Amino acid sequence: MASVIIPENEAVAVKLPTDWASPLMRGRVAARYRAERLFKLLGLAALSLAGLFLAFLLFTIVRDGWTGFKHTEVRISVSYDPALLGVDPAAATGPGGLEAIRRGDYIGLMQRAAAQLGPAANVVSDGAWLDLRQMVEANPAVLGTTQTVWVPVRSSIDLLAKGKFDLKEPEISRGVSNDDVASYNLLETRGLLKTSFNTIFTGAADSTDPELAGVWGAALGTFMTLLVTIALAFPVGVLAAIWLEEFAAKNRWTDLIEVSINNLAAVPSIIFGLLGLAVFLNFFNMPRSAPLVGGLTLALMTLPVVVITARVAIKSVPPSIRDAALGIGASPMQVVFQHVLPLAMPGIMTGTIIGMARALGETAPLLLIGMRAFVTDTPQGFASPATVLPVQVFLWSDDVQRGFIEKTSAAIIVLLVMLLLMNSAAIYLRNKFERRW
Repeated sequence: MASVIIPENEAVAVKLPTDWASPLMRGRVAARYRAERLFKLLGLAALSLAGLFLAFLLFTIVRDGWTGFKHTEVRISVSYDPALLGVDPAAATGPGGLEAIRRGDYIGLMQRAAAQLGPAANVVSDGAWLDLRQMVEANPAVLGTTQTVWVPVRSSIDLLAKGKFDLKEPEISRGVSNDDVASYNLLETRGLLKTSFNTIFTGAADSTDPELAGVWGAALGTFMTLLVTIALAFPVGVLAAIWLEEFAAKNRWTDLIEVSINNLAAVPSIIFGLLGLAVFLNFFNMPRSAPLVGGLTLALMTLPVVVITARVAIKSVPPSIRDAALGIGASPMQVVFQHVLPLAMPGIMTGTIIGMARALGETAPLLLIGMRAFVTDTPQGFASPATVLPVQVFLWSDDVQRGFIEKTSAAIIVLLVMLLLMNSAAIYLRNKFERRW
């Protein structure tokens, strides 16, 4: 064994064993534990603060919006006199009867019926006459009879009935006057008011009157827009991901395509709105404010997200699956579509639904293509004028009438429910079809 000779004039550094009981080491260990506890406390404080903000936001939305699902009605007695209404009972039941019914003077009929309320005659909503017309359309036999009906009241009376204002100190500057309070007290004393579920809000479209505004038109427009979006973005995005991941040669062109897709995923959504305005509206002259155009615009925005998530899902399939399929004689096309794609589909669908959830909350690109139009009817097709829930929330929040405040919060609740359902579907699909390797 070779020996090492150390000169006498050189010192040898000898590392002594660590004395963990020394004051110095105990101080260092205590400082490390303090740092860990401080880090945990900071993380817990950050999560608690975020939870508090979220809870406050949800509480505010629910507090202001749950009353939007209720509305107040007043009971009146309506005499459907054919002479005063201007509708011939024989014509109403014959050919073209629907048109004859619709030509009746229902506004005058409502005014005469509301006059029975005396000083509180002005509480009836301006659009309440539509209920009278619908009743005759549903049953022309009511002509010549007297019916007791419940019709919606004006927004100010509705807010008073829901307790939104102090009856002793009405906020006159915000749409409630002393006359409104007097009319409400009179009708409440006579038992002519009732508050029930707001079928108008859940079954109608937009209106200039808060008490007649509904969310169904915007919800249907949202569904149709997302249907166009997923019909285009899903197949195109999945096929692009398959080509890039399984068949494309690795060269500068595919590298350029991959970089471009990654960059498009980070482009602000308003840029896609400008693209949709320039291409679909100005170049192809497609109908403005239509779910078809909105869906195409959102598909362009969602497509990069679908491609990226689909590529990640396809790449996560083990190479042994491909090798085994090729080993038994499957062609490359059969390997991809019969083995790789079914195993990657849960991840692809999860990423697609998350991308659709992002598209659900977009407003800026849809504003640029004209989907902020005032639409008082539900869309009848993909080319019909329509709006979507985020834009509807934006429009109502910008309205000066006090009654639209609760309608805005109620529409946000509907939007959050739709978003929650989509995210729940993504979690369900991931857990149901997820494979463990």
